[in-house]
Amino acid sequence: MRFLKKKNRKMLNPFTSLPSSQSMESNQKDSLNTSLQQNIQTLKDTLGKSSDIIIREIRIGKEGTIKAGIIYTDGLTDTPSLQNFILETLMLDIKEIDLHKKSPEQNLISVLKDVALTVGEIKEETSFDAILTSLLSGDTIILLDGYAEGLIISNRQWAERGVTEPTAQTVVRGPREGFTENLRINTALIRRKIKDPQLWMETKTIGTRTKTNIAIVYIHDIADDKIVKEVNLRLDRINIDGILESGNIEGFIQDSTYSPFSTIYNTERPDVVAAALLEGRIAILVDGTPFALLVPALFIQFFQSPEDYYERTVFGSLIRTLRFIAFIISLLAPALFIAITTYHQSMLPPALLLSLAAQREGVPFPAFVEALIMEVTFEILREAGIRMPRSIGTAMSIVGAFVIGTAAVEAGLISAMMVIIVSITAISNFVSPSYEMAIAVRILRFVFMALAASFGLFGIMVGLIALILHLCSLRSFGIPYMSPIAPFNTSDQKDTFIVRPIWKMITRPHLMNQKNWIRQQDSTAAKPEPPENKKDEGSS
Repeated sequence: MRFLKKKNRKMLNPFTSLPSSQSMESNQKDSLNTSLQQNIQTLKDTLGKSSDIIIREIRIGKEGTIKAGIIYTDGLTDTPSLQNFILETLMLDIKEIDLHKKSPEQNLISVLKDVALTVGEIKEETSFDAILTSLLSGDTIILLDGYAEGLIISNRQWAERGVTEPTAQTVVRGPREGFTENLRINTALIRRKIKDPQLWMETKTIGTRTKTNIAIVYIHDIADDKIVKEVNLRLDRINIDGILESGNIEGFIQDSTYSPFSTIYNTERPDVVAAALLEGRIAILVDGTPFALLVPALFIQFFQSPEDYYERTVFGSLIRTLRFIAFIISLLAPALFIAITTYHQSMLPPALLLSLAAQREGVPFPAFVEALIMEVTFEILREAGIRMPRSIGTAMSIVGAFVIGTAAVEAGLISAMMVIIVSITAISNFVSPSYEMAIAVRILRFVFMALAASFGLFGIMVGLIALILHLCSLRSFGIPYMSPIAPFNTSDQKDTFIVRPIWKMITRPHLMNQKNWIRQQDSTAAKPEPPENKKDEGSS
């Protein structure tokens, strides 16, 4: 029945199929005309009275008998190169060439492309839609009277932000360069780090109106062909009028839409993307945003930071262990406090129990309502600090939390211990190097608080079991989300909870690629042994 409904809906939809006459008319309209005036008029009718579209008609050739049209978008086109290499060539230099003296197999368009114009990238095009897309992307269009094709000259240039230090993912030690909003600069930053001919970059255009350029980046002899095919398949299924940020792409291709845990990793650091490509992952770059997407994404990946591999192994392992401890504190600290103080007071030492009872003597709310008020207040202060100007946002959030917490304790609305618990929870949440994981913990914290207030420690245990089952059920492009923990892989534990020395990371993650597992040949050869202490020959 569902299949029949879809079939009937498709038959009744007037936009799914066009009659043959309409299709022929659309194809004719999409092609250029041999009349220059008609092509220019079609451009004017399509673009309206747009003041940034510059259309100039000139005459070229030895006698100036050939009419030509130069069309470009002001603000997106490199005007100096247009004047020096296109207009000057067509109006001055080309007069020395007799364009009518050409071989029979050559037309005037080919002569201009092969002989006259001294620019890097030139493409012939007969489709009006492709001409329009290139024009609005910043290219210069040359149309000739009597020819139903034009030249697309790539000389794009617009105001853009330079390569600066990433603000969302900062490190103490490591590169200070981050992605920009220019797709070509971002691909160059990756190519500069991986100078391998097997680094392939496929480009797609998504968005019927925005025509956003998307780049799929992977190392051909490392990445799994099935995952590359799946990424292309999911991107090709996107049919929307506009893509403005990589988050729009993420919403279409992610595996689990309603899970609080993200199955796609995003970063604005080229070194993170380069390291992920060397492991067999695939990067998706979107023009207009500095954030790149990495797939497949695993749970353990959200606890990894670039400086784990730039510092000494002991320091990296210690910091990563600290992140896991902070994750548990930020997830369960308020829930455990509510459960113990409400249902399991006998678990506390008598001195601590008396102290907590004395603090809560004048508090009118139960522990759950008390924690809920403080958590919501801290969330409001956190969001206010992010949205406000940077110069006052941090100071406002710190001062606001201190003033509100102190005033609430003195007014008898909140106990002092609850302020301490919520403060430790909020600070632990900032330890996470991934903003997506921090948001997921913030959401689940309220769920565990409700379970603790309703069922005590039993509710927390049931919630943890449900959380683990949910995590184990997730997949990212066919890869289990909890790997290499579940399913457990012994060889991949070298970069899970601790960081082993880089000269011991011989193999890549096994589930990421099925082609080239070997990262380096021999760990003993890569790590030279210190020389033995030998006695001098003359010593006794």
